[in-house]
Amino acid sequence: MHLPERRPGQVRIGVALQIPPPYSSVLQSVRSRVGDPMAHAVPPHVTLLGPTVVDKHGMPEVTDHLAAVAADAVPFVVRLSGAGTFRPVSPVVFVNVVRGAAECAALQVAVRQGLLAQELRFPYHPHVTVAHDLDDHVLDRAASLVSDFEATYAQGSMRLYEHGDDGVWRTVARFVLAAHGADAGTAPSAVPS
Repeated sequence: MHLPERRPGQVRIGVALQIPPPYSSVLQSVRSRVGDPMAHAVPPHVTLLGPTVVDKHGMPEVTDHLAAVAADAVPFVVRLSGAGTFRPVSPVVFVNVVRGAAECAALQVAVRQGLLAQELRFPYHPHVTVAHDLDDHVLDRAASLVSDFEATYAQGSMRLYEHGDDGVWRTVARFVLAAHGADAGTAPSAVPS
């Protein structure tokens, strides 16, 4: 995982859709079984904003922006199915997002605005990483372990994560996708995790 440099007075953040239990436990177990050192540092997720450095004083603007994005987003169904890979371009094995990919793509475009605007290194492809930066035979094993993986669930929120000095990504706020019924367009505040 590419981590941008962080200076004093800055925080490293990311925005993602968390995978709910029991599916998250299964995917984390696979990552752990293949020896991926990030298994317990990165919760299973679909990335909306990769590792990004912002000034600490800009965090209220970030949370306000994410709350507004969430207020305009409708909850949706996600279906995960089978294994995929970015090899040979990148040594990554993942679980495919086969339903909800368009909604993920729209959310990531909305998130990457204002203070969070940035160019992507690769075209956006929603997925759930289960192995990264490991030898090919280990990546093959990870792909085999998730080849029959299936999960369908309602995605009702997105999360703001902060990367700690210990290398662990932790949720600092959860934003409910709230654009339905009479509540559409009303910006909710961040929900503490």
